[in-house]
Amino acid sequence: MFYLAVSICISSLLFVIFKLFDVFKINTLQAIIVNYLVAFFVGVFKAEQIPPPQEIVSQSWFLGAFFLGILFITVFNVMALTSQKNGLSVASVASKMSVVIPIAFGFLLYHETTGWLKIIGIFLALVAVYLTSVKSEKEALDKKNLLYPLLLFLGSGCIDTTIKFIETTHVSEGSESIFSATIFAFAFLFGVLFLVYQIARGNFVFQWKNILGGIMLGIPNYYSIVYLLKALKTEGLESSTIFTLNNVGIVVLSTIFGLLFFQEKLQIKNWLGILVAIISIALVASSY
Repeated sequence: MFYLAVSICISSLLFVIFKLFDVFKINTLQAIIVNYLVAFFVGVFKAEQIPPPQEIVSQSWFLGAFFLGILFITVFNVMALTSQKNGLSVASVASKMSVVIPIAFGFLLYHETTGWLKIIGIFLALVAVYLTSVKSEKEALDKKNLLYPLLLFLGSGCIDTTIKFIETTHVSEGSESIFSATIFAFAFLFGVLFLVYQIARGNFVFQWKNILGGIMLGIPNYYSIVYLLKALKTEGLESSTIFTLNNVGIVVLSTIFGLLFFQEKLQIKNWLGILVAIISIALVASSY
Protein backbone atom coordinates (compact mmCIF):
# COMPACT_ATOMS: atom_id res chain seq x y z
CA MET A 1 0.00 0.00 0.00
CA PHE A 2 2.97 2.32 0.61
CA TYR A 3 3.94 2.55 -3.07
CA LEU A 4 0.31 3.12 -4.06
CA ALA A 5 -0.09 5.90 -1.49
CA VAL A 6 3.08 7.61 -2.73
CA SER A 7 1.90 7.32 -6.36
CA ILE A 8 -1.46 8.91 -5.46
CA CYS A 9 0.21 11.80 -3.60
CA ILE A 10 2.68 12.53 -6.41
CA SER A 11 0.03 12.24 -9.14
CA SER A 12 -2.17 14.67 -7.20
CA LEU A 13 0.79 17.05 -6.95
CA LEU A 14 0.84 17.10 -10.76
CA PHE A 15 -2.64 18.68 -10.58
CA VAL A 16 -1.21 21.54 -8.49
CA ILE A 17 1.59 22.04 -11.02
CA PHE A 18 -0.88 22.17 -13.93
CA LYS A 19 -2.93 24.74 -12.03
CA LEU A 20 0.24 26.81 -11.58
CA PHE A 21 0.77 26.60 -15.35
CA ASP A 22 -2.57 28.35 -15.75
CA VAL A 23 -1.68 30.97 -13.12
CA PHE A 24 1.69 31.82 -14.72
CA LYS A 25 0.42 31.41 -18.33
CA ILE A 26 2.86 28.63 -19.17
CA ASN A 27 2.40 26.92 -22.54
CA THR A 28 1.26 23.47 -21.47
CA LEU A 29 2.32 21.59 -24.62
CA GLN A 30 5.85 22.98 -24.53
CA ALA A 31 6.15 22.30 -20.80
CA ILE A 32 4.82 18.75 -21.27
CA ILE A 33 7.45 18.03 -23.93
CA VAL A 34 10.26 19.40 -21.75
CA ASN A 35 8.84 17.38 -18.85
CA TYR A 36 9.29 14.16 -20.82
CA LEU A 37 12.94 15.00 -21.49
CA VAL A 38 13.51 15.78 -17.80
CA ALA A 39 11.74 12.58 -16.74
CA PHE A 40 13.97 10.63 -19.15
CA PHE A 41 17.15 12.01 -17.58
CA VAL A 42 15.84 11.36 -14.05
CA GLY A 43 15.09 7.76 -15.06
CA VAL A 44 18.59 7.31 -16.48
CA PHE A 45 20.11 8.83 -13.33
CA LYS A 46 18.05 6.59 -11.02
CA ALA A 47 18.62 3.38 -12.99
CA GLU A 48 20.63 0.76 -11.12
CA GLN A 49 22.63 0.21 -14.28
CA ILE A 50 22.43 1.80 -17.71
CA PRO A 51 22.56 -0.85 -20.42
CA PRO A 52 23.98 0.07 -23.84
CA PRO A 53 21.44 1.21 -26.46
CA GLN A 54 21.56 -2.06 -28.37
CA GLU A 55 20.68 -3.95 -25.19
CA ILE A 56 17.75 -1.63 -24.48
CA VAL A 57 16.42 -2.16 -28.00
CA SER A 58 16.60 -5.93 -27.48
CA GLN A 59 14.53 -5.80 -24.27
CA SER A 60 11.15 -7.51 -24.52
CA TRP A 61 9.45 -4.37 -23.18
CA PHE A 62 11.01 -2.03 -25.78
CA LEU A 63 8.12 -2.05 -28.29
CA GLY A 64 5.70 -1.58 -25.41
CA ALA A 65 7.65 1.48 -24.26
CA PHE A 66 7.57 2.80 -27.83
CA PHE A 67 3.78 2.34 -27.97
CA LEU A 68 3.28 3.97 -24.56
CA GLY A 69 5.45 6.93 -25.58
CA ILE A 70 3.14 7.58 -28.53
CA LEU A 71 0.08 7.15 -26.31
CA PHE A 72 1.36 9.55 -23.64
CA ILE A 73 1.77 12.54 -25.96
CA THR A 74 -1.26 11.68 -28.14
CA VAL A 75 -3.66 11.28 -25.22
CA PHE A 76 -2.41 14.58 -23.79
CA ASN A 77 -3.34 16.35 -27.02
CA VAL A 78 -6.72 14.60 -27.14
CA MET A 79 -7.29 15.78 -23.57
CA ALA A 80 -6.55 19.35 -24.65
CA LEU A 81 -8.99 19.05 -27.57
CA THR A 82 -11.68 17.57 -25.33
CA SER A 83 -11.27 20.45 -22.86
CA GLN A 84 -11.61 22.97 -25.69
CA LYS A 85 -14.54 21.31 -27.44
CA ASN A 86 -16.55 19.91 -24.52
CA GLY A 87 -15.23 21.58 -21.37
CA LEU A 88 -12.86 20.72 -18.54
CA SER A 89 -15.39 18.67 -16.59
CA VAL A 90 -16.12 16.38 -19.54
CA ALA A 91 -12.38 15.90 -20.12
CA SER A 92 -11.83 15.10 -16.45
CA VAL A 93 -14.69 12.62 -16.28
CA ALA A 94 -13.70 10.90 -19.54
CA SER A 95 -10.08 10.41 -18.47
CA LYS A 96 -10.88 9.23 -14.91
CA MET A 97 -13.82 6.97 -15.82
CA SER A 98 -11.45 5.10 -18.15
CA VAL A 99 -10.38 3.13 -15.07
CA VAL A 100 -13.12 0.63 -16.00
CA ILE A 101 -10.90 -0.59 -18.88
CA PRO A 102 -7.90 -1.82 -16.84
CA ILE A 103 -10.30 -3.11 -14.17
CA ALA A 104 -12.16 -5.17 -16.78
CA PHE A 105 -8.89 -6.51 -18.18
CA GLY A 106 -7.80 -7.42 -14.65
CA PHE A 107 -10.86 -9.62 -14.26
CA LEU A 108 -10.71 -11.13 -17.76
CA LEU A 109 -6.97 -11.63 -18.36
CA TYR A 110 -5.60 -12.15 -14.87
CA HIS A 111 -8.65 -13.85 -13.31
CA GLU A 112 -8.58 -11.46 -10.37
CA THR A 113 -10.93 -12.06 -7.47
CA THR A 114 -14.42 -10.67 -7.36
CA GLY A 115 -16.78 -10.27 -4.44
CA TRP A 116 -19.75 -8.15 -3.53
CA LEU A 117 -17.71 -5.74 -1.44
CA LYS A 118 -15.20 -5.23 -4.23
CA ILE A 119 -17.81 -4.91 -6.98
CA ILE A 120 -19.89 -2.42 -4.97
CA GLY A 121 -16.70 -0.50 -4.08
CA ILE A 122 -15.65 -0.25 -7.73
CA PHE A 123 -19.14 0.90 -8.75
CA LEU A 124 -19.16 3.54 -6.01
CA ALA A 125 -15.67 4.63 -7.08
CA LEU A 126 -16.99 5.38 -10.59
CA VAL A 127 -19.91 7.31 -9.11
CA ALA A 128 -17.45 9.22 -6.90
CA VAL A 129 -15.19 10.06 -9.85
CA TYR A 130 -18.13 11.51 -11.76
CA LEU A 131 -19.57 13.51 -8.86
CA THR A 132 -16.19 14.90 -7.80
CA SER A 133 -14.97 15.74 -11.32
CA VAL A 134 -18.01 17.65 -12.58
CA LYS A 135 -17.47 21.21 -11.40
CA SER A 136 -19.92 23.22 -13.49
CA GLU A 137 -23.53 22.84 -14.53
CA LYS A 138 -22.79 24.83 -17.68
CA GLU A 139 -20.38 22.29 -19.13
CA ALA A 140 -22.35 19.69 -21.05
CA LEU A 141 -21.33 17.05 -23.52
CA ASP A 142 -21.56 18.38 -27.06
CA LYS A 143 -22.86 15.49 -29.13
CA LYS A 144 -21.21 16.96 -32.22
CA ASN A 145 -17.84 16.48 -30.55
CA LEU A 146 -18.56 13.12 -28.91
CA LEU A 147 -15.48 11.65 -30.64
CA TYR A 148 -13.03 13.59 -28.44
CA PRO A 149 -14.17 12.36 -24.99
CA LEU A 150 -14.59 8.86 -26.44
CA LEU A 151 -10.98 8.86 -27.71
CA LEU A 152 -9.81 10.26 -24.38
CA PHE A 153 -11.69 7.54 -22.50
CA LEU A 154 -10.20 4.78 -24.68
CA GLY A 155 -6.71 6.29 -24.75
CA SER A 156 -6.46 6.80 -20.99
CA GLY A 157 -7.75 3.28 -20.34
CA CYS A 158 -5.36 1.86 -22.91
CA ILE A 159 -2.38 3.49 -21.14
CA ASP A 160 -3.21 1.93 -17.77
CA THR A 161 -4.00 -1.47 -19.30
CA THR A 162 -0.78 -1.52 -21.35
CA ILE A 163 1.34 -0.48 -18.35
CA LYS A 164 -0.14 -3.35 -16.33
CA PHE A 165 0.35 -5.90 -19.13
CA ILE A 166 3.98 -4.94 -19.80
CA GLU A 167 4.80 -4.72 -16.09
CA THR A 168 3.37 -8.20 -15.55
CA THR A 169 4.98 -9.93 -18.52
CA HIS A 170 8.21 -8.08 -19.34
CA VAL A 171 9.49 -5.64 -16.69
CA SER A 172 11.74 -7.37 -14.15
CA GLU A 173 12.38 -6.18 -10.61
CA GLY A 174 14.81 -3.26 -10.61
CA SER A 175 14.31 -2.32 -14.26
CA GLU A 176 11.37 0.07 -13.65
CA SER A 177 13.62 3.14 -13.96
CA ILE A 178 15.11 2.37 -17.37
CA PHE A 179 11.71 1.16 -18.66
CA SER A 180 10.05 4.42 -17.54
CA ALA A 181 12.94 6.48 -18.95
CA THR A 182 12.49 4.80 -22.34
CA ILE A 183 8.77 5.61 -22.37
CA PHE A 184 9.51 9.26 -21.61
CA ALA A 185 12.22 9.37 -24.29
CA PHE A 186 9.74 8.25 -26.96
CA ALA A 187 7.07 10.63 -25.64
CA PHE A 188 9.60 13.48 -25.92
CA LEU A 189 10.58 12.55 -29.48
CA PHE A 190 6.96 12.39 -30.65
CA GLY A 191 6.22 15.61 -28.76
CA VAL A 192 8.95 17.33 -30.76
CA LEU A 193 7.04 16.38 -33.91
CA PHE A 194 4.04 18.31 -32.58
CA LEU A 195 6.29 21.32 -31.99
CA VAL A 196 7.69 21.08 -35.52
CA TYR A 197 4.12 21.11 -36.79
CA GLN A 198 3.38 24.24 -34.74
CA ILE A 199 6.53 25.94 -36.02
CA ALA A 200 5.58 25.10 -39.61
CA ARG A 201 2.18 26.72 -39.07
CA GLY A 202 3.72 29.76 -37.42
CA ASN A 203 2.04 29.06 -34.06
CA PHE A 204 5.20 28.59 -32.01
CA VAL A 205 6.25 31.19 -29.43
CA PHE A 206 9.18 30.31 -27.18
CA GLN A 207 9.37 31.46 -23.56
CA TRP A 208 11.91 30.40 -20.91
CA LYS A 209 9.15 29.92 -18.33
CA ASN A 210 7.87 26.97 -20.39
CA ILE A 211 11.24 25.26 -19.86
CA LEU A 212 11.07 25.92 -16.11
CA GLY A 213 7.51 24.58 -16.02
CA GLY A 214 8.63 21.40 -17.78
CA ILE A 215 11.44 20.88 -15.28
CA MET A 216 9.04 21.41 -12.38
CA LEU A 217 6.64 18.83 -13.88
CA GLY A 218 9.16 16.25 -15.10
CA ILE A 219 10.58 15.10 -11.77
CA PRO A 220 7.28 14.24 -10.01
CA ASN A 221 5.88 12.85 -13.27
CA TYR A 222 8.72 10.33 -13.44
CA TYR A 223 8.16 9.20 -9.85
CA SER A 224 4.39 8.92 -10.32
CA ILE A 225 4.95 6.27 -13.01
CA VAL A 226 7.74 4.45 -11.15
CA TYR A 227 5.73 4.17 -7.93
CA LEU A 228 2.66 3.01 -9.84
CA LEU A 229 4.81 0.26 -11.39
CA LYS A 230 6.10 -0.68 -7.95
CA ALA A 231 2.53 -0.73 -6.61
CA LEU A 232 1.51 -3.08 -9.40
CA LYS A 233 4.27 -5.47 -8.25
CA THR A 234 3.01 -5.47 -4.64
CA GLU A 235 2.16 -8.97 -3.43
CA GLY A 236 -1.48 -9.41 -2.46
CA LEU A 237 -2.75 -6.34 -4.36
CA GLU A 238 -4.56 -6.97 -7.62
CA SER A 239 -4.54 -4.47 -10.48
CA SER A 240 -8.31 -3.94 -10.28
CA THR A 241 -7.86 -2.81 -6.69
CA ILE A 242 -4.78 -0.70 -7.43
CA PHE A 243 -6.31 1.18 -10.36
CA THR A 244 -9.57 1.76 -8.48
CA LEU A 245 -7.83 3.15 -5.40
CA ASN A 246 -5.32 5.07 -7.52
CA ASN A 247 -7.90 6.87 -9.65
CA VAL A 248 -10.37 7.70 -6.92
CA GLY A 249 -7.54 8.70 -4.59
CA ILE A 250 -6.11 11.12 -7.16
CA VAL A 251 -9.53 12.65 -7.82
CA VAL A 252 -10.24 13.21 -4.12
CA LEU A 253 -6.78 14.49 -3.20
CA SER A 254 -6.64 16.77 -6.25
CA THR A 255 -10.03 18.19 -5.28
CA ILE A 256 -8.79 18.83 -1.73
CA PHE A 257 -5.65 20.53 -3.11
CA GLY A 258 -7.83 22.74 -5.30
CA LEU A 259 -9.94 23.67 -2.29
CA LEU A 260 -6.96 24.42 -0.02
CA PHE A 261 -4.51 26.10 -2.39
CA PHE A 262 -6.65 27.62 -5.16
CA GLN A 263 -9.89 28.43 -3.30
CA GLU A 264 -11.92 26.37 -5.74
CA LYS A 265 -15.61 26.31 -4.91
CA LEU A 266 -17.17 22.90 -4.52
CA GLN A 267 -20.80 22.16 -5.20
CA ILE A 268 -22.89 19.82 -3.05
CA LYS A 269 -22.40 17.00 -5.56
CA ASN A 270 -18.60 17.41 -5.30
CA TRP A 271 -18.75 17.02 -1.52
CA LEU A 272 -21.05 14.03 -1.99
CA GLY A 273 -18.49 12.60 -4.43
CA ILE A 274 -15.74 12.86 -1.80
CA LEU A 275 -17.94 11.06 0.74
CA VAL A 276 -18.79 8.30 -1.77
CA ALA A 277 -15.09 8.01 -2.65
CA ILE A 278 -14.15 7.42 1.00
CA ILE A 279 -16.82 4.70 1.24
CA SER A 280 -15.61 3.07 -1.99
CA ILE A 281 -11.98 3.07 -0.80
CA ALA A 282 -13.05 1.43 2.47
CA LEU A 283 -15.06 -1.25 0.64
CA VAL A 284 -12.36 -2.09 -1.91
CA ALA A 285 -9.60 -2.11 0.72
CA SER A 286 -11.64 -4.35 3.04
CA SER A 287 -12.44 -6.86 0.29
CA TYR A 288 -9.17 -8.68 1.12
